[in-house]
Amino acid sequence: MHRDVPPSMPSVATRWGGAPTTGRCHHLLAGASSAIKPDLVLTAHGSKDPRSAANARAVADAVSRRRPDLRVRLAFLDHDSPSLVDVLGTLDRPAVVTPLLLANAYHARVDIPAQIANCGVMQRIRQAPVLGEDDRLVSVLRERVTQLGLSRLDDGLGVLVAAIGTSDLAVNARTGKVAPKLLAGTAWVGATTAFASQQERSLAEGLGRLRRQGARRVVIAPWFLAPGRLPDRVQRFADKTGIDMAAPLGSHRWVAETVLDRFTAAAVEPVAA
Repeated sequence: MHRDVPPSMPSVATRWGGAPTTGRCHHLLAGASSAIKPDLVLTAHGSKDPRSAANARAVADAVSRRRPDLRVRLAFLDHDSPSLVDVLGTLDRPAVVTPLLLANAYHARVDIPAQIANCGVMQRIRQAPVLGEDDRLVSVLRERVTQLGLSRLDDGLGVLVAAIGTSDLAVNARTGKVAPKLLAGTAWVGATTAFASQQERSLAEGLGRLRRQGARRVVIAPWFLAPGRLPDRVQRFADKTGIDMAAPLGSHRWVAETVLDRFTAAAVEPVAA
């Protein structure tokens, strides 16, 4: 589960420009030119499950294929290497830290800004927004459901969107927008969101809601970027209840395109020398 976010912490990193700050690697960017294109530092959460890091590498590769002019660096906040601080410590130019995260929760609002501050190069670093409930990602999720052999015209189908969840109710409410978006262009009877971090209760309640709406068949659509421990928990619930579960978003091309859009949004302003 995501942790609570102290209200005093910044939601994004500072814009580039301004006086240098002290820190672990501030000297490494002292000579960077304003004409140099910033690096894209794709920053994933990290996991004890190696499938998560493998997916992050696949997304980084997909981003590089779409923008061979960019230098794409992969970093992790926990469990895997290289760490974000270590990657920032090797930079020789400005960079945009681009979270490979769906929700604007603790890791995006506290963890990443804190690691940037620890590195001490904030005048050379920007933090891009999270991927969020982007329509392209919802389309990927819809595609994952149909890959189970299900029709968009199946008016007896209910979809249980399983997400991580956080203690921040506003973040959960934004994640909850995925379910109604998922129904666009389909005849599905309904879609609802459940949070895997709240144990089986949330999943079971979501399943019950869909049954009451008239769903004759229910499938789980995991609002996760990669396989891992929480998706495995959801899979166990699916196995126990006899319902199918789609694949996570993975390294789909639209995931890479959304990453690039977030990078571009953060990099549009001129870089100060």
